[in-house]
Amino acid sequence: MGRTPPHPQVSQFDLQQVLEALVDPVRRSIVTRLVTSGEDLKCGAFDMPVSKSTATHHFKVLREAGLIRQYYVGTSRMNSLRRTEMDEAFPGLLDVLTRAVSAPS
Repeated sequence: MGRTPPHPQVSQFDLQQVLEALVDPVRRSIVTRLVTSGEDLKCGAFDMPVSKSTATHHFKVLREAGLIRQYYVGTSRMNSLRRTEMDEAFPGLLDVLTRAVSAPS
């Protein structure tokens, strides 16, 4: 009985799906937090202005797009950025996102 949800392979990554996942500011903040923290974070570590069920949906969209990997440690669902895989499929995309978010307005 595997508790780890399915994740797409790099060959299944679709740029349109990745960009659609990143257009939402809540999902972009999740990815940015993972980029800047440099470590895996449990779902509860993200301060999001949405309900728990909506947060679950946002994590699912990111996972299905290939941006994050989710796995369990005990009862905590952990999230890790699939940086190496994203860089392989779309070189520089996460770097551009990180610079755009941290740039002064």
